[in-house]
Amino acid sequence: MKHRIVSSLVALGLAMTASPALAADYTLSINTALTTTDPLYKGLESFQAQVAERSNGALEIKLFPNSQLGADEDVLEQARAGAPVAVVVDGGRLAVFQKEFGVLGAPYLASGYDGMRKIVTSPVFETWVKALHDSSGHQVLSFNWWQGERHLWTNTPVAGPADLAGVRMRTPGAPVWVETVSAMGATPTPMPFSEVYSGLEQKVIDAVEAQLPAGLGAKLSEVTKHVTKTGHINLITGVVTSGPWFDSLPAELQTILREEALKAGDVASYGTRDALQQIEADLVAAGMTVTTPDLEPFKSATAGVYDKLGYGDLRDELQAIASQ
Repeated sequence: MKHRIVSSLVALGLAMTASPALAADYTLSINTALTTTDPLYKGLESFQAQVAERSNGALEIKLFPNSQLGADEDVLEQARAGAPVAVVVDGGRLAVFQKEFGVLGAPYLASGYDGMRKIVTSPVFETWVKALHDSSGHQVLSFNWWQGERHLWTNTPVAGPADLAGVRMRTPGAPVWVETVSAMGATPTPMPFSEVYSGLEQKVIDAVEAQLPAGLGAKLSEVTKHVTKTGHINLITGVVTSGPWFDSLPAELQTILREEALKAGDVASYGTRDALQQIEADLVAAGMTVTTPDLEPFKSATAGVYDKLGYGDLRDELQAIASQ
């Protein structure tokens, strides 16, 4: 990579020594399963622009939608090995490294973005961030990237958990997701989100649970007929990069990354919230039936997931934070 002297780095306080490394550009490649039409992607573009501006071009963010760098788990392993990559990822996939993150994907933890944001910006959450960094070599930049509540996309109507018996439903492979889908009555079937459309088309799976923006972006209205708004998982995700790579950056660049990731997460999340009504209207216009069932049977069916995975006490602590 071409090295250059950036005189304004001194003004930013980045010139700590005369080392040639300080004259180098830094590049971070961010992978996401989402498409460029997803509201969250607009937040990533904001992050890209603001980091470039605040670092005066010393740090470049490159975006790779549609999982161009590979599956989330693969990118996490690359990051763990020290590669300058990041991934937009849910807590369930991080739970294999730091158990507490898994509770973020547990059923009916909090309502909407505001409640989840309180959790992922709390001192409690920051202790998880440090523990993850120290144990697995991953660095969370921010975790306030809300993608919406996840609903059921099926080809048959769903009024309650009983209607999901025998339904092969795609879900991410993390235990909290698998247990939630199983508790709801379906047969959890892990597979990459990029394979969901073909899986439904070829009847490898019968259904999928996903948030509205992702379903619209993946054109699920072409391969499903019904959206049942269970809102069973409030999908909050984060931008997670390599701990060793992050630690190698000048302190000022570390600060810029974390501060701008938090700001951009708000851009993404509020953009998602504001887009949901129109997305639902677009799905109805495309011929889908969108319904909201009685949620109590779903909440009752999934309540045991917390204790089964050892999150009972943590649930109570986090729900108290969310309600403040």
